[in-house]
Amino acid sequence: MDGLIVVLAVLLLALVTLLKGVRLVPQGSKWVVQRLGKYHSTLGPGLNIIIPYIDNVAYKVTSKDIVLDIPSQEVITLDNVVIIANAVAYINIISPEKAVYGVEDYELAIRTLVQTSLRSIVGEMALDSALSSRDKIKAQLKQTISDDISDWGITLKTVEIQDINPSPTMQSAMEEQAAAERARRATVTRADGDKTAAILQAEGRLEASRRDAEAKVVLAEATKEALEKVSAAIQDKELPATYLLGERYVEAMKGLADSDNSKLVVLPADLPAAVRGLMGAGR
Repeated sequence: MDGLIVVLAVLLLALVTLLKGVRLVPQGSKWVVQRLGKYHSTLGPGLNIIIPYIDNVAYKVTSKDIVLDIPSQEVITLDNVVIIANAVAYINIISPEKAVYGVEDYELAIRTLVQTSLRSIVGEMALDSALSSRDKIKAQLKQTISDDISDWGITLKTVEIQDINPSPTMQSAMEEQAAAERARRATVTRADGDKTAAILQAEGRLEASRRDAEAKVVLAEATKEALEKVSAAIQDKELPATYLLGERYVEAMKGLADSDNSKLVVLPADLPAAVRGLMGAGR
């Protein structure tokens, strides 16, 4: 009976030892093995054999790309404007042993490094340049970080700027400035329109006055020429003159009768006598 117990114990120990010596690493992972507390090797995906009780798996590291979200932070630009910026970094661990032994927490270290580099890069730009130069910021950020994290066996696949916006206070100030600029432009446009309209109206009045003056001159010359022709035609004859003056007299009375202000128009009973009286007054 005692011999059976010993055999079973030996078999159990052998089984446990075998299990400890065989390691199945899943795809997309790498395991760091220490031998007696010191780095020994890195196990790749698949079946791996280690020495039981001497070797142990100290770290399990993913070999897939890791997405690191960089928290938002306030950044002061070259022209002393506060903006809010955040980013996202894509990394891949090439040498797991360097990543776990080279830095205490490589994810925290990379986040801090991205934040610090982002503040430094944006701090050398003015607000307008920072808001419109994402590609430039991205390129400088990737170049700066890649050199630093390569010592940790990590490669930076890419880094993207997610948001880069003025702070809420600055956004309010910019909106007020934009509203004031729009109001100023509207006022200038309105003033230019009023000025143009006034100029056009003045030019219209000037042109109308000029045309009226020209018409009066033409009318006066026509009247003068008509009087000269009438005088030459009638000479000392009374009847033609009486006829012309009578015609003008009748037209004047007709115009007076058509006026809104006229209530009563009195015509002389002897129109020819009245005309001859005018002729006599003219003499």
